Amino acid sequence: MSLRGRVARLPLRVRLVAGFSATMLLVLTAAGGFVYWRVQFALDRQLDGDLASATRVLAPLIQPDGTATADASRLGSSELYQVLDRQGRLLSSSPTLTRAPLVTPATVRKTLAGPVRRDIGALLPTTRDPLRVLVTRLPATDPAGPATVLVVAVRRDHRDEALLELLAQLAAALFGALLVTAFVGDRLARFALRPVDRYRAQADDIIAGASGVRLEVPPGRDDEVTRLGHTLNAMLDALEEAVDRERHFVNDASHELRTPLTLLTTRVQLARRRTRSVGEHEAVLAEIETDVVRLVQLAEHLLDMGHDGDGDAPVSDLAGLAGQEVARRNALTRAHGSPSAPVGLSTSGPVPVALSPAAAGQLLGNLLDNAARHGADPVAVRVDAVRGCARVVVTDHGGGMPPELLATATRRFTRSAESRATQGFGLGLSLVEATVTRAGGELRLCSGGHHASYGALAEAPACAHDGAMTVTVLLPLARS
Repeated sequence: MSLRGRVARLPLRVRLVAGFSATMLLVLTAAGGFVYWRVQFALDRQLDGDLASATRVLAPLIQPDGTATADASRLGSSELYQVLDRQGRLLSSSPTLTRAPLVTPATVRKTLAGPVRRDIGALLPTTRDPLRVLVTRLPATDPAGPATVLVVAVRRDHRDEALLELLAQLAAALFGALLVTAFVGDRLARFALRPVDRYRAQADDIIAGASGVRLEVPPGRDDEVTRLGHTLNAMLDALEEAVDRERHFVNDASHELRTPLTLLTTRVQLARRRTRSVGEHEAVLAEIETDVVRLVQLAEHLLDMGHDGDGDAPVSDLAGLAGQEVARRNALTRAHGSPSAPVGLSTSGPVPVALSPAAAGQLLGNLLDNAARHGADPVAVRVDAVRGCARVVVTDHGGGMPPELLATATRRFTRSAESRATQGFGLGLSLVEATVTRAGGELRLCSGGHHASYGALAEAPACAHDGAMTVTVLLPLARS
């Protein structure tokens, strides 16, 4: 594996601390190098000043043959010098520099063009006699004389000691700064990534099945981590909303498919009760085909309800569909020999509404199912058009709803205490409200003089009924 791959496998906190420390190492090294260079420059400039002063004093005392004049006694014992000819041979020197020349012949030739400064002996590793020399050309007092170059030297002991001490202090400061930087960087990385760890723990709870859990985002902060938390919470809201929609769709589909499937099963059972002729079987198959077509339309309507469609809804005759639904139910009631009274129906002619036949059939079916399951005979249905509104009124003579239930009856799975023993899931009125409000209408629940309204329709007619349990649906009339 490459170095980049191995680094990528390290934890994010380790990579952050390593990158921060490496950056600080470069910065501190550059700063230490600059400080070292400035101190070295200042010390060398001081030594160069001493060399220049000594050269000005010694140069007039050197004779053409390379020896010093009698005034050389004025020189102190600390003065170090050598006199060289053009070939770099030693002519004379101070008592402590009687060994070989300090500079090479190449340096001597270079000095003919100008003064040259040289360091003799390295700083690291240390040498025994570190010197700094200034090589200058002597004045040409006697062109025939051998003396050409004057080499003046000063010892660098104090300068080298100061630089070595500076290097040690800079190295110690760099090491200490890196330790502090790594510690502080690790603390900062842990603090910055702590919300991420908290988000991960809460995400594990959500994966384990916890519902309604949201990431804890600190208020009053706006940084990358908090923005990530808000984004993840919005994503969780969207996911839960999608799951709720799917759950609602499954519940709605199971509820709506129960009635047509029950009717279809009933027709099959009735057809198998006795021996029938071919013509009678064909008639039964025609009725079953009608129920299957209605079942297919209902399934398509449920799929349409699964998404918001922008297309124009077809126009259906609410009165005609109510007549078909009531006739179908009354026929099955008679075929079963049920003692229930037939559902009464009164209409005032065609009542067009902007609903598909499947949606209108679903609406009417849920109203009749609710009255049959939770009400009592007789059940009456009235469909008419009043003041520009299509009106469906379903009345039964059961016990009705208590006032506190009227305001919550359309909530999903809401049922009264008396109706919990009957079949059903408490979805009928919820689906009715969804269909009515989606069509821009109004649903009214009235019982014992108490009223509850869902949705709103402009200039809707007032309620006109007695104290029996009454469900009223008001929809905008559509053009035929």
